[in-house]
Amino acid sequence: MAKEQGTKLIAQNRKARHDYHIETTWEAGIVLQGTEVKSLRQGRASLVDGFAEIDNGEAWLHQVHIPEYSQGTWTNHAARRKRKLLLNRHEIDKIERKVADKGYTLVPLSLYFKDGRAKVEIALAKGKKSFDKRHSLAERQANREKEQAVQRRLKGFKD
Repeated sequence: MAKEQGTKLIAQNRKARHDYHIETTWEAGIVLQGTEVKSLRQGRASLVDGFAEIDNGEAWLHQVHIPEYSQGTWTNHAARRKRKLLLNRHEIDKIERKVADKGYTLVPLSLYFKDGRAKVEIALAKGKKSFDKRHSLAERQANREKEQAVQRRLKGFKD
């Protein structure tokens, strides 16, 4: 069997970009059990309530829902168990220093396969206030209207 190439997106946390200011991102491997990998290959996962934390010098991913594999037997996994993240020591130390600052958290943005290996993109994020969310929505709407006006102008329509 040929080795997988490229990336295959499994799950994305779209709400995270709406609820948080994203500072920096890291790609981390995940320690998974066999039935979890099979369930992910079916494209079934949810990052909605997920978060990561540094505990005793190790990175852990919490509350990410990977449903039980339908053909699994007694070897099936718990759907919301905590999973270890694979990062370099200097990355873990850097993340730990930044998370110690007030208001920062680690949020998973996406879960995907890269060259056959399960990866998660985690982000250092700071929570948005409700007025920040409204401001970003208004800014996005204004940019969309601006782009539409430019396209109408290029097609020869008058404003």
